[in-house]
Amino acid sequence: MINLEMTQKMIDVKNGMNNMATSMLRPISRYYDDNEHKYPQELDMFRSIKIMTRPKKKKEGEEAKPEKQGSKKLGTNLSTVIVIEELCWGDLGMVLSLPNAGLGNAAIVAVATDEQMERFGDKWASMAITEPGSGSDSGSITAKATLDGNEWVLNGEKIFVTCAERADVAVIWATVDKSAGKAGIKSFLVEKDRPGFKLEKLEHKLGIRASDTGTYVLDDCRIPKDNILGSAEVKQSTEGFRGAMKTFDNTRPLVASMALGVTRAALDLTREKLEESGIKLDYEKNPNNVSALEKEFYMMEANLEAMRLLTWRAAWMMDNGDFNNLEASMSKAKSGRCGTLIVQKCCELLGPLGFSCENLAEKWMRDIKITDIFEGTGQIQHLIVARNVLGYSSKQLK
Repeated sequence: MINLEMTQKMIDVKNGMNNMATSMLRPISRYYDDNEHKYPQELDMFRSIKIMTRPKKKKEGEEAKPEKQGSKKLGTNLSTVIVIEELCWGDLGMVLSLPNAGLGNAAIVAVATDEQMERFGDKWASMAITEPGSGSDSGSITAKATLDGNEWVLNGEKIFVTCAERADVAVIWATVDKSAGKAGIKSFLVEKDRPGFKLEKLEHKLGIRASDTGTYVLDDCRIPKDNILGSAEVKQSTEGFRGAMKTFDNTRPLVASMALGVTRAALDLTREKLEESGIKLDYEKNPNNVSALEKEFYMMEANLEAMRLLTWRAAWMMDNGDFNNLEASMSKAKSGRCGTLIVQKCCELLGPLGFSCENLAEKWMRDIKITDIFEGTGQIQHLIVARNVLGYSSKQLK
């Protein structure tokens, strides 16, 4: 049975994060939107906080505490999506720039050996997957990794890398055997000071300007043999690739929660301005006796709640060890698409205020679009949902 009722501790954390978003992120949101590529020094306070951690192993001889039969927990993933929603209510771009909280860190926590955790666990890691000819289809990666003695030699180009300049290390996806298809795709830990590794450029973007996005070029970049994440063995199955892709089942609800935060921010501002203009929202009215504007607002609120419940469900399942590939994609598809439409509609209802820089509404409209694009586009999420529901493989339904 799913229980999404927040504990008092979660409520306290949620309120604390909202206070931080209100007092710290909102006041500087416009400044870092106007000053793209300038690192928000205010975020350095998070450097000493381990945002992504691996559960502690039990000591030898230590017995696991018995769980109550049928009990299910509210764990780290659900807590994280609640925290991210509150912080993104403040500013999405700066949340994407939190030190040591890159997508690469999630991959390290999920796959790295104990020795790799010792070396890279405290470093800020970006994730480099997308290539000029390989976007949503991660299986078509062409970057190459060749074993030469005790070193891997990497060649290729990676684009649209989040935290490309600010991260200390990059998780690079490359193929060790092109003929093996997805089974040959592996991920590698690459320190940015390695010869042959170059940050080619930084992008100028529509939104999330507080976050840097760039291009990596690897030209005979040499890294130690043990910098590969997982096994170097190429099997006929795609188990290794599937293991890497499972990272997305964990992170897609996080992206959905980002959309939640921005959407809620836009709805809060719209409500405030409507009430200032004398329009009071009355939830006791018969739905057939409300104005078109009120009905529109209620529908947006209903969609926001649907987004939240789907997101919380996917995170809750991950916390409890349940396979959540379908639910993770559903939350991402719903939140990215509906969030974008809701924020656009809020700007429309706000009139001139929705398109001026007097407040943050127009910025939120620019920011939220990325939640429907990165971590797998909305179209890809619908494809994953269809495969799960119909029982088709990726070869049967493309």
